[in-house]
Amino acid sequence: MNKSKEYILISGAAGFIGAALVKKLLNDGFNVIGFDNLNNYYSQKLKYDRLKTIDLVNKKSSATWEFHKLELEEKKLLENVFEKYRPRIVVNLAAQAGVRYSIKNPESYISSNIVGFSNLLECCRRFNVENLIYASSSSVYGANTKLPFFENQEVNHPISLYAASKRSNELMAHAYSNIFDIPCTGLRFFTVYGPWGRPDMAPMIFAKSIFDKKPIDVFNHGNMQRDFTYIDDVIEGIFRCCFKPATPNISFDSKNPEASSSFAPHRIFNVGNSNPVSLLKFIEIIEEEIGIKAIKRFKSIQPGDVMATSADISKLHKWIGFRPEISIKDGISFFIRWFKNYYLD
Repeated sequence: MNKSKEYILISGAAGFIGAALVKKLLNDGFNVIGFDNLNNYYSQKLKYDRLKTIDLVNKKSSATWEFHKLELEEKKLLENVFEKYRPRIVVNLAAQAGVRYSIKNPESYISSNIVGFSNLLECCRRFNVENLIYASSSSVYGANTKLPFFENQEVNHPISLYAASKRSNELMAHAYSNIFDIPCTGLRFFTVYGPWGRPDMAPMIFAKSIFDKKPIDVFNHGNMQRDFTYIDDVIEGIFRCCFKPATPNISFDSKNPEASSSFAPHRIFNVGNSNPVSLLKFIEIIEEEIGIKAIKRFKSIQPGDVMATSADISKLHKWIGFRPEISIKDGISFFIRWFKNYYLD
């Protein structure tokens, strides 16, 4: 890829994963166009502060960085961005996130995750995008209980609208990949955490409550486990996929089809740490790093939650050589250091 002439487009550029990816690309000399709707689902200040960190990286980079405030649903404005910059690589990280919020506000998920993604696919078709990477989620595994989760498992029983919207994205992308020959890669992220993370996720909620000496809600009485994946590992996986577009599986058997590849240039991969920990162990590591014991309030499991997640990442390793490098203990240490600096100092 000719860095001086080509642009990579990142949607959700002010988000947790999006901002980290933009900084990685700029550091490596790639020109980036980013957009985000900067909605108030969680702290807008956090989003603007992420953008400030991007600006700091950009000042030291020889690459170009431009940001646009827009939503995927704004089709005409989206088309204008594609028309102006003609991105060859597109990474879609814009979505309405949150399993529990999807129960309270389903319309926002249909609008952003379905209608918005449809608009993005149309732009990729019209402007001859050479590689589309899009965020899926471990949530698509829904009611599955066989661990670890692997990409060829059946995923047609989502237990939240958020999960259903992400599974819909996978099916929509496959259709466009088939009809219009667009290389598409869906990445199923497993519980991403780290500095600049979302305030509605467990690490931020737990850390804030422990520092404030307030109770934390431990759902399903602590009988849960998650494949917590550090942000830097996730970014490395996305980055490598940017430069290896999906290809058709030449061994695809239509009589016995596998779910993660296709006769079309469409691939699906898990992106996880592949080393799940129990919720109580996760809290214990945070307690040790902070030096304060949590006040635990045990509760029943919430609607839409799954008992456990664990990622089989063998396909992604074979595809791009991906291996996570950050242990849960180191990852929590990095996260708490950032949390203290950002929220307490």
